[in-house]
Amino acid sequence: MELFRIGFLSFKLIDLIDVLIVSFIIYQLLTLMKGTRAAQMVTGLFLIFVVAFIAFWFQLEGLSWLFSNLATVGFIVLVIVFQPELRSALARMGHSSIFKYLVRAEEQKSLEEIYRAAVRLSELRYGGLIVVEKQEGLRNFIESGKMLNAQISWEVIINIFTPYTPLHDGAIIVTGDTIAAAACTLPLTQAQQYRKLYGMRHKAAIGITESSDAVAVVVSEETGEISITSNGQMEKDIDRTELKQKLAAYLKK
Repeated sequence: MELFRIGFLSFKLIDLIDVLIVSFIIYQLLTLMKGTRAAQMVTGLFLIFVVAFIAFWFQLEGLSWLFSNLATVGFIVLVIVFQPELRSALARMGHSSIFKYLVRAEEQKSLEEIYRAAVRLSELRYGGLIVVEKQEGLRNFIESGKMLNAQISWEVIINIFTPYTPLHDGAIIVTGDTIAAAACTLPLTQAQQYRKLYGMRHKAAIGITESSDAVAVVVSEETGEISITSNGQMEKDIDRTELKQKLAAYLKK
């Protein structure tokens, strides 16, 4: 069905659908890259594109030859460079309602392991900070720590946060059913109301949830209290009998 015509150009309904789909894909890619190093890379690629356009427009043979040869391997290079963002995009697709039943078991496993780890840390009075990635990627913060890519389990989490072990300082970041990294450095909240109330671990938990949609579970080393932070707000001293239910509710928001 033709919507309108400009000269010899015909714009049909299928063309409108095509434009909307491409726009949605570009928007999702830009959303994924926001706040990551990929955004800077896109700027660099755009500058390269501008130079290539100028080279072809003014028929600069040397530059034209160079960019023509680079284009043959450009797709492979982009896949390698943007591998974290592509993985995050695929993970987001997996969280859609269409595929949700396929990953429900993995999500339940992660929830169970985090719950058991938090309860055990509380019993042992070991300080801990567990950050769970949701829709927004935490690649920059993952890269600040030690890469693990370990299958999530409460035993591994306890070992990480055992005092005086090499990785017990900082946070662990959980992506899906994987502990992506440990000893990660997080931004501290700058909100005035939190400056005197909390220590560094709690301020970091609030800070990461102010700058992303992540959920953080904090276990106090001094009191054994378990807290959950989301959207820059902290719910303190959660009863162990309610912890799993509350954590599930925060992760589904």
